[in-house]
Amino acid sequence: MRKKKMPAKEIVFQVCMIIIFAMLFIACFYPFYYIFIVSISDPQAAQATTISFLPIKLTLENYKKVFELNGIWRSFGVSVARTVIGTIITLFFTSILAYTLTKDELPGRKFFYRFAVISMYINAGLIPWYLTMRSLHLKDSFLVYIIPTAVSAYCLILIKTYMESISPALEESARIDGAGYFSVYAKIIMPICLPILAAVIVFTAVMQWNMWTDNLLLVNSNNLKTLQMTLLEYLNQASNIANQAKSGGTAAVAGSAITPFTLRMTITMVVTLPILLVYPFMQKYFIQGIMVGAVKG
Repeated sequence: MRKKKMPAKEIVFQVCMIIIFAMLFIACFYPFYYIFIVSISDPQAAQATTISFLPIKLTLENYKKVFELNGIWRSFGVSVARTVIGTIITLFFTSILAYTLTKDELPGRKFFYRFAVISMYINAGLIPWYLTMRSLHLKDSFLVYIIPTAVSAYCLILIKTYMESISPALEESARIDGAGYFSVYAKIIMPICLPILAAVIVFTAVMQWNMWTDNLLLVNSNNLKTLQMTLLEYLNQASNIANQAKSGGTAAVAGSAITPFTLRMTITMVVTLPILLVYPFMQKYFIQGIMVGAVKG
């Protein structure tokens, strides 16, 4: 059987689409790729080159200098702890609230759900938020990173929508066998909701890892400073740090010269790479969860 020949107009259309999407891909991917190759290039050579597709005089000295900055490893530990603990807390409280809101037995469940949705659009503002956090004694406390994000309205919508797509027969059969609400939630609902939970993990982990404003406004202790806040401070002092390194100073970073430009690029990669490593492990479930939630919604 002979294949139908594609019309000339269709061929032109397909070629144009390929070219357009290829250009969009390059426009989105190249800036990040450029930051990466600059971070592993010789500082002086990278400073003198505006466009490059390969590292210039490949070196890892830039990363070595960044990781020698004072307080980096302590801040890295705080950010990792915040991301892991915050994600677990958000996942547990948001999912159990979503499960509760799917129960017809809960009085006023529609009101509570709508109240949660409205909270996404109405914000009291920065000053009331600051005063509330201070009145709860969360200032200069690690809990300031955890408690305010224990429930996410956006993730609540995703999880509740997914749970409502599960056949009620599964829960009814478990209840007949004597299982309580929490047993059904832990042993039946949660395993089935793995795809949407993976999506929530990605959203929450990225948010926790990138957050720095609460650190800026509510935390003064160096022992609780996050990696993002620490690197932001060094980013603002890039010229001074580079000059100290160039002159052989040891106050901030020791060793050979590093330019403010390569320091900024390297700091950007240090902040970005750890959270990027999470996505490949969650990609399969992440896509499934988003697609099911979108179809159901």
